Amino acid sequence: MRMMNARVVLMLVASLACHACGSETGGTLAGTKNTGGPGKILVPNVPDEFLRKATFAAGCFWGVEEAFRQTKGVVATEVGYAGGTTVNPTYTMVSTGTTGHAESVQVTYDARAVSYAELLDAFWTCHDPTQLDRQGPDVGPQYRSVIFFADAEQEKIARASLKEVAGGKWFAKKIVTQIVPVGTFTPGEEYHQQYLAKNGGVCHLGPATVRTELAATAEAARVGKGDAAAHGEVKKSE
Repeated sequence: MRMMNARVVLMLVASLACHACGSETGGTLAGTKNTGGPGKILVPNVPDEFLRKATFAAGCFWGVEEAFRQTKGVVATEVGYAGGTTVNPTYTMVSTGTTGHAESVQVTYDARAVSYAELLDAFWTCHDPTQLDRQGPDVGPQYRSVIFFADAEQEKIARASLKEVAGGKWFAKKIVTQIVPVGTFTPGEEYHQQYLAKNGGVCHLGPATVRTELAATAEAARVGKGDAAAHGEVKKSE
């Protein structure tokens, strides 16, 4: 189980790194911060037809959740446990490193405002995917880097993103991120939910700001589709 003093050290180191690069939170898409409060829901009243879910593991779920909460298009976040075999895992059980679970974040997002490929850029940016079974001082398989896909389309996009990032300039070492089915996501305890939003601090170490061509293409397509829809609404009202 991780000790609180290690968590405090991680916050301080990450905070210094982020201030050095001119970013308060470090692992977010530049210029796309949400402004929601500390609760689970960031953007209320989004029609269900536009809502999608994505699940990631990238070390301490406190910091990973906060990174995604700062990303435009994210509607809600929830920390929990995925990738393991033990039924109804608890934080104490997962912290032993024997349940197979990873500390994870399930993101609900508005597909009109952000694409899955763009969320993957935020994922690569908010941690170091070259560290095996750890992130900074947090050590163990529960801190491994994982993209949990929900369907074949997410898997396809995740593997394309990994291929681009692995062949790119962002990381000198081999990427060890797993891409696996999400299976069962078990929500974490309430005191872990939106922890940094409620209590302050920074808790992640992202050494690179990733901007893939895959995400840029997806963004252009998303924006173009939105512009076309808006133009159609204008035409209808004329």
